[in-house]
Formats: sequence, structure tokens, C-alpha cells
Amino acid sequence: MAERTRQESREAFILHGYAYRETSLLVEVFTRGFGRVSMVARGARGARSALRGVLLAFQPLALSWFGKGEVRTLARAEWTGGQPLLRGEALLCGFYLNELLLRLLPREDPHDALFLRYQEALARLASEAGSAPALRSFEKALLKELGYAMTFERDSANGSAVDPAKTYTYDPERGPIEVKGAAVEPLVSGRTLLDMARDDYADPQTQQQAKALMRSLINHRLEYQPLKSRQVFRDLLAL
Repeated sequence: MAERTRQESREAFILHGYAYRETSLLVEVFTRGFGRVSMVARGARGARSALRGVLLAFQPLALSWFGKGEVRTLARAEWTGGQPLLRGEALLCGFYLNELLLRLLPREDPHDALFLRYQEALARLASEAGSAPALRSFEKALLKELGYAMTFERDSANGSAVDPAKTYTYDPERGPIEVKGAAVEPLVSGRTLLDMARDDYADPQTQQQAKALMRSLINHRLEYQPLKSRQVFRDLLAL
């Protein structure tokens, strides 16, 4: 569990904020060294607050806080810069990443490697033309950090090397299994699995199958509870 003493200028990102009382905010924060932490930003919605306009999602911050309860008190927030604003599809993808962290990451469970992968994913979303590589890489990293590292290169049924010419299903608790008759989705080619092992999503079929596979595995970890960000994305596409 994270230390419960005062912390100064810790690297962090805002995942979500909620209005609290008349002028305050409750914020869920992903921090380096302390994991996901809940904080109250007193007076942050007030017109003269130094926090107003600083507590933005997807922007690197240095936060200072104190307190011993489950909800800490935010003392100071400073923008550290370096991250371009997310726009359009990249912005929606950012909300998706934040929702994954809110739903799957326990509070006060440090995941420094995942913090760096999140930071990297935001940078890639802001600079790359397509969002798929950044999303798939982060999803893999998230599952690994939660103890569900994925297997791509070996058939979990017999230990043989995955054949790029064969078709596999994917058991969320075991890994890929070659399809020899009727099989349960998701179905992926061996080539897709090997591409995913290398984080190579240049091939259109790999992109499509990798998206379906990761959606299935994420849904399994969420116990099939829907994600709001996915629904928002679908609604926008339907306009």
C-alpha cells in the first residue's frame, strides 16, 4: 500500500474528476510510485483557484498531497508540459485508456512500469496517424501488470510453436490453442499472434484480429461489464 505521509511533486495524470460540494473536485489520479489514488481538490472549481485549469486529463502533472484516509487532500498541482493535446479519435482513445485503469487497477497499488507505458501511449496517440498500435501495446502491458501476461508464440495445449499458417482460438486462462474442428471465438491466425508478440500491427488483418482478441480478453477481466467509452465511440460513429 502506498505511504500515507505527505508527498511532494509526484508525477501523475488525472484519470477522472467529479464535482464535490459547491466548489471542490474529487479526482482519481494515476501516480508514479503510488498507483491510483483518490484525492479531494478543495475549491478547485472556484474562479480564483490556482488549481482551476491545471487538473486536466492526459497532461503530465506534479502533484503534492497529504492525508491518511482513503481520500487524500490535494495541496498543489503543477503542469510539467511535454504532452500535446489529444484531439478527435485520439481523445476518445485516451478516455478508453483511463476507463481501463479506473476499472481494472486497484487503488494504491504501485505500477511504475505501467505508468511509463501509459505515458508512452498518450504520446503515441498524439503523434501517430493510427491509434491501433498504441492501444494494443497498452492493453497488453496492462494485462501483464495485473498478472495476466499473454502467450503468443506457443500453443498452450501442446507447447508447439505457433504456425503462422494455422488458425487458433485463445483461452483467456491458458493462451492460444490450434483449431482442429469447431471452435469458440475469438479466432486468430498464427500470423496475427506472432505479429502481436512483436507489437507489429502493420497488416490490416492483424489489426482487425488483434482488436477482437484484446476486446475479448479485456471483457473477460471486466466480467463482461460494458465500458462507457466504447459506447460513446459507437454512438459517434453512428451519427
